[in-house]
Amino acid sequence: MEFVEPIRDRKQLEAMKKYLRGTSLRDHALFVLGINSGLRVSDLLNLTVGDVTDSRGRIRERMVVTEQKTGKRKSFAVGVSVTKAIAEFLATRPDATDDEPLFASRKGGALKRARAWEILNGAARAVGIKDKIGTHTMRKTFGYHAYRDGKDLALIMQLLNHSSPSHTLRYIGASQDEMDRVYLTLNL
Repeated sequence: MEFVEPIRDRKQLEAMKKYLRGTSLRDHALFVLGINSGLRVSDLLNLTVGDVTDSRGRIRERMVVTEQKTGKRKSFAVGVSVTKAIAEFLATRPDATDDEPLFASRKGGALKRARAWEILNGAARAVGIKDKIGTHTMRKTFGYHAYRDGKDLALIMQLLNHSSPSHTLRYIGASQDEMDRVYLTLNL
């Protein structure tokens, strides 16, 4: 697997969302959920309609996922942007049943990882992102922006299910420039 970067620039992030929304509500919902949940792409692609909706068809306020890689259960609150993106997407699938893949392929079944990579890479190139982008970019973007917004590193480490702070910092792409910025702006 090739090393990919988070999307660091919020303007680029917004451009990606706008582009994806204009091309496919499914792809937009996948991206918005991915960057706001920190889920691995395998877990995103395995979601069913019933995983994200309650018995009345409303988007759940809290989702529970059993991670494929670790077998651990992850429970997380669902924010407004995710709720809106999924609701808008599911409005195009009024007859979807609870056991159907949330992110269904046009050929049937769940969207495949390779196709998700093509979608994200194509969108990134379309909005001028030059960094290496892949499906893991969504998870890294989640961690990176949580860190940049001042969330505790230990909490981010736990959200991403990492074993060490140094691994999390490398994973989210904390650069030497960011570390230097601490020295230059602290000025005690």
